[in-house]
Amino acid sequence: MGNIRNGLPQIGRQVFLTDTGLETTLVFRDGYELPSFASFVLLDSEEGRERLAQYYRTHANIAQLSGAGYIFESVGWRANRDWGNQLGYSPEALDLANRGSIALMAEVQQDYDTPDMPTVLSGCIGPRGDAYNPAAIMTETEAEEYHRDQIRTYSETDADMVCALTLSYSTEAIGIVRAASSFDMPVAISFTTETDGNLPSGATLRDAITSVDEATNGAAAYYMVNCAHPAHFTTILDEKADWMQRIRGIRANASRKSHAELDDSEELDAGDPDELAGEYSHLQSRFPQLTILGGCCGTDERHLREIALRCATR
Repeated sequence: MGNIRNGLPQIGRQVFLTDTGLETTLVFRDGYELPSFASFVLLDSEEGRERLAQYYRTHANIAQLSGAGYIFESVGWRANRDWGNQLGYSPEALDLANRGSIALMAEVQQDYDTPDMPTVLSGCIGPRGDAYNPAAIMTETEAEEYHRDQIRTYSETDADMVCALTLSYSTEAIGIVRAASSFDMPVAISFTTETDGNLPSGATLRDAITSVDEATNGAAAYYMVNCAHPAHFTTILDEKADWMQRIRGIRANASRKSHAELDDSEELDAGDPDELAGEYSHLQSRFPQLTILGGCCGTDERHLREIALRCATR
């Protein structure tokens, strides 16, 4: 089992690098077909597992060279009940996939984890529905019950924590935090925003974070923002606000396009890695607690390398 669950090393001053846009890299650059954008299906083949291991090594190497820690993020973003059923996976098959995703990362981790380069195994959780346009809003209780199985599975592996990415409304986040707490699993919550800085549900980032903290007694380890370009949310961040201190990570999109525009795109918009790294550096100068840095749609190791040079290199 994870031996750092009671003290995650990324909650400190050292910069930790993490994932970039795995799915967009696999689809647009590597030519993989990912049904419903589900990367966990690659675990079903030796070729797929080796491609994922290579992805982790490439990213961990950047962290190693820059003197940063590294957070391995599993491929479980789509490995929950509804998406699994849509893809033809039984609950038992999903359980095996989530366990296999942690085992794969743990194998790669052995080549990197040192006192100078602490590493973390994170079990990824995705939203029940479409992150950009959820068809239904779950209650807190419904969300806790829905995500409980995947979190239970992670708790029985070497995962050090769970991380919910691309959430679009607060009650789903509350349910996830409560489910994680019931298994004594540290949990990070990452919201996505539209071009106006608000969540797809219309809530402000401030209200989403404060509502989750109030409903769970601040049980989340920290918060992040992902799947949005910095230009979409930079202006709504407030240096003087207490809620802002709860945000420790950024995993931004390479593109400035809206979610709707990205959904309609047939070509990858990789943006400008140097420009994106400059935006990260500016954010970090305003908010020194932003020590967990990665990317989302359209980003890859090129972006992470520039981010490391600007924000993590000793």
